[in-house]
Formats: sequence, structure tokens, C-alpha cells
Amino acid sequence: MNQNRATHLISGAFVVSAVASVSLAVVYAVGGTAWLEGTLLGIALAGIGVGLILWAKEYLPIGEEVQQRDSLEPEPSEEEEAEDALEEGIHAIGRRSLLVKLGAMAAGALGVAALFPIRSLGGRPGTELITTPWYDGVRVVDEDGQPIAADRVEVGQVLTVFPEGAVGSGDAVALVIGLPDGVNQPLPGREDWSVGGLVSYSKLCTHVGCPVGLYEPTSQQLFCPCHQSVFDVPAGANPVGGPAARPLPQLPIDVDDAGYLIATGGFSGAPGAGFWWRPDDD
Repeated sequence: MNQNRATHLISGAFVVSAVASVSLAVVYAVGGTAWLEGTLLGIALAGIGVGLILWAKEYLPIGEEVQQRDSLEPEPSEEEEAEDALEEGIHAIGRRSLLVKLGAMAAGALGVAALFPIRSLGGRPGTELITTPWYDGVRVVDEDGQPIAADRVEVGQVLTVFPEGAVGSGDAVALVIGLPDGVNQPLPGREDWSVGGLVSYSKLCTHVGCPVGLYEPTSQQLFCPCHQSVFDVPAGANPVGGPAARPLPQLPIDVDDAGYLIATGGFSGAPGAGFWWRPDDD
């Protein structure tokens, strides 16, 4: 291929890639559709790929070349060939400098475009994965926002609950479970975390955060339907089967003067699946 034509093709590929990357950034910033963003990303990557392939094919040495050295005295024709090669080399250097700049522009534009989706991931979670709307004194309510009397949950029953004012909160969802008298085995320091036979634990499985919604009253065990983790409720909701390795965080509960359940603090640990900087449970 003629090198001038190759230069034009390579330059065009890099320019198309840069334009596609800038367009991708604009479309993403204004809330564009996924198919259009994917198309522009494909064009941007294809432009860089085509440019590099043509560059390698036209400007990089391929194979082995052997130069015969029969005589050290140059012939007149060889001197002319050397001058032509030198002149062509000067032009090639100029072309390659342009291509390097265009290639850097295309790669830079793609890098800038990639910053938009990275930025949309949001800031650091801070304490959001640890703290929940549960606090000392907040009432325990059902899914309709109604406060729960201590005698509402009978032995063998389980009720999904939330802190008052935060119904539907994904990380605060909990279970109140009615255990038979004398079955609960509170962990040291948690002797006053239950009300009679009522105990409360996070509803989020500690494996990957699925809702633990299946309760077997005969064995007093909670089951996670996602990956079959099993938690022994009387023994601090300790995992006894399945992939979960940590117990469900417990919610300390009590009864207020009106006879309704309240929390006396937050969960014993961060609810849901684990993460690398997760603190130890209390």
C-alpha cells in the first residue's frame, strides 16, 4: 500500500475513534441509551485497533533482511539510492510524528470518556454499609408502618419489621421471631436483648444479602432460599448449614410504656453480605 494512503487511513481511524469517544462522553452525560453508548464505544475501540494494525503493517519491519557487503566502495547509483532513502526517511519521520500525536489523541479521548461511567459509580460508601436507621428508642413497625405490640407475635411466628419512619429500608429490614419459653440461648452480654421469647435478627443473609424469609418453627431455624444457608435462631442465629459463615446480626429489643416493641440500639454488626473493611460484630 502507498505510504501516503496508509498515513491517511491511519489518521482517519484515529480521528474517527477520538470523535466517537467524545460523542460517547456527551451522550452519557445527557443520559443517552445503552445501545447508542455501546455503539460509540465499539467505534472508538475499533478505530484505535484499525489504526494500530495498519501502522504495524505499513511502518514496522517484517521478516529478515540481509545486506550484501561485497564491496565497501559505493557505486554512483548506490549514492543516489542512499540520498533518496534519506529523503524518504525524513518524510516518514514526519508522518510517524503526526500518527503518534493522533494515536495519543484517540487514546486520551477514550480515557476521558471512560471517566464518566467511572464517576457515576458514586462516592465512597462511608458508614452507609455499617449504620442503619435502627437506634435506641425507635419503635418496631410492620410493613404497613403499624407499631407492633409485644403480644402480637406468637410462638412459632415470624414477622418482617422496620424501624418507624424507615419502612422499606433495604438494610434495616429485620425479623421478629417468637420462640418457646426457655429455648433462647443469648450470647454473653445479650441477656437483655430479647422480650420474653421474642428475638429479632436482620433479614439479610450474611452470604450475599438475600432475604432470609423461611422459618421452620419445629427446629427454630431460618433458611435462606437463595443458597440454602441455615441459621439456628436460639443459638444467636449462628449458621449451621450452607455457605454463610457469619451469624445474622441481632437487633436488641424491649417494650415501651405503651406495650409496643422498640429497639434499644442498632444491629450487632453490619447487615448483609461481607465486605473487606467490615468491622467485627459487637
